[in-house]
Amino acid sequence: MTAVSLVPTRLHRMIFPSRTVAAASLLACSLLYAQQPLTTGRPITPAPADPAIAAALQQVSPDQIKATITKLVSFNNRSTLSSMDTDLAPNTGVNAAADWIESEFKAISAACGNCLEVKRDTFIEPASTAPYARITKPTRISNVYAILRGTDPAQAARMVLVTGHYDSRNSKNENSHDAAPGANDDASGVAVSLASARVLSKLKFPSTIVFVAVAGEEQGLNGSAHLAKVAKEEHWQLEAVLNNDIVGGDTTPGNTTPPNIPDKTTVRVFSEGIPANATPEQIHAIQSLGAEGDSPSRELARTIVEVDSTYFHPGSQRLSAGTPANRPHNMAMRMIPAFHPVLIFRRDRFLRGGDHTSFNQEGFAAVRFTEWAENFDHQHQDIRVENGVQFGDMLQYVDFNYVANVARLNAATLATLASAPGEPQNVRILTAALDNNSELTWQAPAGAPASTTYEVVWRETDQPVWTDSASAGAALSLKLAISKDNVVFGVRSVDPAGHRSVAVLPTPERGPRQAAPTPGKPAN
Repeated sequence: MTAVSLVPTRLHRMIFPSRTVAAASLLACSLLYAQQPLTTGRPITPAPADPAIAAALQQVSPDQIKATITKLVSFNNRSTLSSMDTDLAPNTGVNAAADWIESEFKAISAACGNCLEVKRDTFIEPASTAPYARITKPTRISNVYAILRGTDPAQAARMVLVTGHYDSRNSKNENSHDAAPGANDDASGVAVSLASARVLSKLKFPSTIVFVAVAGEEQGLNGSAHLAKVAKEEHWQLEAVLNNDIVGGDTTPGNTTPPNIPDKTTVRVFSEGIPANATPEQIHAIQSLGAEGDSPSRELARTIVEVDSTYFHPGSQRLSAGTPANRPHNMAMRMIPAFHPVLIFRRDRFLRGGDHTSFNQEGFAAVRFTEWAENFDHQHQDIRVENGVQFGDMLQYVDFNYVANVARLNAATLATLASAPGEPQNVRILTAALDNNSELTWQAPAGAPASTTYEVVWRETDQPVWTDSASAGAALSLKLAISKDNVVFGVRSVDPAGHRSVAVLPTPERGPRQAAPTPGKPAN
């Protein structure tokens, strides 16, 4: 704001002698600035939909997802251990599955003018002698992935990543021959990664997207652990990891007993509170700030909620739909909730784990998508019928429309973050003054376009998601008439189209203290 411009120079000269114009202008500026009330923000509203992203989401095909999962099931048993077997039938086993996934990424790349770099991260996992070890002999593991490079040289190093695991298992970890369809766990997650690649490869983004299918999950997250270490050692600027594991929307008939009732409008998003790689000093600081709910992974989860509000909307259906023309019609409408994420504030489910944790342990923000109500009869089970109950992770229990919605949410999140500027750096909240205002400062992300603006967001400490915001424009600081003791703040970058980065929690900065007044001398 240039307050002096509100008073014309000619008017200054009429009122003040020429020698005092400069001083008077400064006084007018300071008075006008002091009179400006500090902002208190406004409720957050959904970002505008990006037409290109919205059109891409419409291209996610349940039929194509069905074809992907059907093909993965056809490999009979995708146990990671089968990579060392020499007696498998042709076109079965985990190696055949890896070859097919690679061929799919290459086909997708060919369709976009070879826009993807298709790669393998292959290594030998050594034998373990630990009690209950699941890999007891050297085993080959291959992660298959495709990179869609960003088009802005200043931002292309930034990455977001989506993954699912293509290995499967049945009741016995060491059984690499009998059927282990793995339709839901986790052909569904691989289908999300491939579907995202199909629709997003047709677009261009400033920063980079990585589409992944890992193996070794069932034996202890071995594949993702290796890839996460590669990312750390190669200094990938990995800003977000979306792990999809068991996102098939179980369709078991008669599943009507709480809490087993599936909800096809929701998907759980798990996120860690305390970062897995936090040092004791960092944990102490987190506890001191009350920031247990604001890890980078949790801020990523909150971003997913906001992306969902932009691209998914409630629907309605007339109750008389399908009524013959000659029959009375009920004019009542049934409201259909929008497909939406439900934030689960813990790293994962009890007694279970997932590939996002491998990335957490290397310091990356990572979350897990999982269907609302899992059916454990259809996970890690031999195919069989006992007492009238069908066991086995079979194709017939997957809801392909549900998987498509999960894929759309993943793709929308990837596209939004790949379009948005990077996260603000060195975000600070100034705490030198004892007052009820809040002042935040930050630095621009590396490579941020000149058009980047910034937004401060906040929520009351008992609220799960950001509720209010205030724009700072292009400025790198903002002062608010809000008590820093009563809310949690974040700062995020925004581009002119409204794509928002993940918000960054500020670190308190006390700054230089004012000198204490000399005894007997009045303070300034």
